[in-house]
Amino acid sequence: MTAPTAESLTASPRHPQRWLILGVICLAQLTVLLDNTVLSVAIPSLTRELDASTSDIQWMINAYSLVQSGLLLTAGSAADRWGRKKMLATGLALFGIGSLCAGLAQSSGQLIAARAGMGIGGALLMTTTLAVVVQIFDDTERVKAIGLWATINSLGFAAGPLLGGFMLNHFWWGSIFLINIPVALIGLAAVLKLVPESKNPQGDRPDLMGALLSTIGMASVVYAIISGPEHGWTSAQVLVSAAVGVLVLGAFTFWELRIPYPMLDMHFFRNQRFIGAVAGAILVAFGLAGSLFLLTQHLQFVLGYEPLEAGLRTAPLAVTIVALNLAGIGAKVHAKLGTPATILAGMSLTAAGLAVIALFGGDDYNGMLVGLVIMGAGIAFAMPAMANAIMSAIPPEKAGVGAGINGTLAEFGNGLGVAVLGAVLNSRFASLVTVSAVSFPAAMAAAKSTGERERIADAFASGLETSQLVGAVAVFLGGILAAALLRRAERADSVRENAA
Repeated sequence: MTAPTAESLTASPRHPQRWLILGVICLAQLTVLLDNTVLSVAIPSLTRELDASTSDIQWMINAYSLVQSGLLLTAGSAADRWGRKKMLATGLALFGIGSLCAGLAQSSGQLIAARAGMGIGGALLMTTTLAVVVQIFDDTERVKAIGLWATINSLGFAAGPLLGGFMLNHFWWGSIFLINIPVALIGLAAVLKLVPESKNPQGDRPDLMGALLSTIGMASVVYAIISGPEHGWTSAQVLVSAAVGVLVLGAFTFWELRIPYPMLDMHFFRNQRFIGAVAGAILVAFGLAGSLFLLTQHLQFVLGYEPLEAGLRTAPLAVTIVALNLAGIGAKVHAKLGTPATILAGMSLTAAGLAVIALFGGDDYNGMLVGLVIMGAGIAFAMPAMANAIMSAIPPEKAGVGAGINGTLAEFGNGLGVAVLGAVLNSRFASLVTVSAVSFPAAMAAAKSTGERERIADAFASGLETSQLVGAVAVFLGGILAAALLRRAERADSVRENAA
C-alpha cells in the first residue's frame, strides 16, 4: 500500500479517534515545551547543589534549545521520508532516556550533556506532532485542532516555572526531569497503538551536514556571548568562538545554496513578508525566554520567594496567553487590523510589559504582575499573526518546510534571549561591584559585612533592570521592523495584482 502524500492528507477522512490522538500528542508536545523553561526556576538549587556557575546554568538551558533548533528541519525531513509515526515514537523514547540521565546527573557537565540529548528527542517531537494533526483532521476541523495545538505551545512555554516550582517545593531538583519519564512511556504506548503511519517517499532527503553546521555555528556564537562577561569581550576565547561561529554559519549558508535538498531554503529570504515575520518571531522568542530567565532569578534572589512561590507568580503570563488564545481574541484583532498592525501591537505590548517589570517590579510584585499580564496579551496577539505571515509567504507545497523554519528560528531566539540578556545582567553586575564569585549566591556568601551584601544585592537588582530594558527595546524595534517589512510586502503584492 502506498503511503499517503501531502496532497492526499488534505482530503483525508476524519480519523475516528482523532481527538484522543490530539490529546496524546499535545501531552507529548507539552512535555517538550515545558523543558524549555522548567529549568529556569531551578537555577538557585542547581547553583547550590552542583556548584554551577552562571555560565554553566546558561549552558544547561541553551544546550537543549540549541540542539533542538539545529535539528528541527532535519527531523521534519526524516519524518516525511521514513514515517511520522516512527519518528514520533523515536522522539518520545530519546526524550525519556535523556530525562532519566538528566535527573540522575551528578555534575554540571553531565546535566548539560543530558539536556543536549533531550534536545534530539525534542526536535523529533516538535516536528512530527503538527504533521500528525494535519494528517488526522479534515478541513472542517483542522483549524480548531491546530488552534488547540498552538495553545498548548503557549501554555507549555510559559507554565514551566510553575511546574518547576511545585516540584522543587516537594522534591529535589532531579524530579523536574524524572517526571517526564512516565509521560514519555504513556505517550509512546498511545502513539504505537493509536497514531496511523504516513510518509512521503518523494520527500526531501535529510540535510545532515546542514544540521551539523547550523548547530555548531549557533553554539559557537552563543558561547561567545555567554563567556564575554566572565573572560572579557576582547579575550582570545571569546573572539575565537565568535569567529568560528560566524565562519561556520557562513559555510552553512554556502552549503544550503549549493545542495538540491537544503535544510533551509535561502531563497525564502528574498521574500520581504517572510523576513518580516521571521524577525518578529525571533525577537518575541528572544524577549519571552530571556525575560523568564531573568524573572525567576528576580523573584527568588531579589524578592526572596521560594521556588513554588516564584513559579506561581509567573503564572499570570501563561494564563493570559491561554485565555486570549482560547477566546479567539488574537484572531479577531488580526481580522480587524491586518497582519502588520497586529504584529506591531502585539510586540509593542510585549515590550511594554518588560519595561513595566523593569521599572515598577523591582521591589514590588504588583508592578511585576501588571507587566506579566501586558506581556501575555502581546504574545497572544503577535505569535498567531507571525505564524500566519510565515506560512502565507511560502508556497503551499512547502508548508512543512515553513513550519520547520519557524520552529528553528524561534528556538534560536529562545537560546539567544537567555544568552544575551544573561550577558547584559552579568556585565552590569560586574561593573557595579568587584567580586570574584561567578554567581550572585556565591557573591553573597563571600560578602564580609551587611553593607557589602546590600551593595551586591543592589547591583544585582540594577543588572536585572538593565537587562529587562534591553530586552524591551529589542522586542519593540523588532515589532517596528517586522511591521514595516510586512506592510511593504503587502503594498508590492497589491501593485502586482493591479498591474495584472
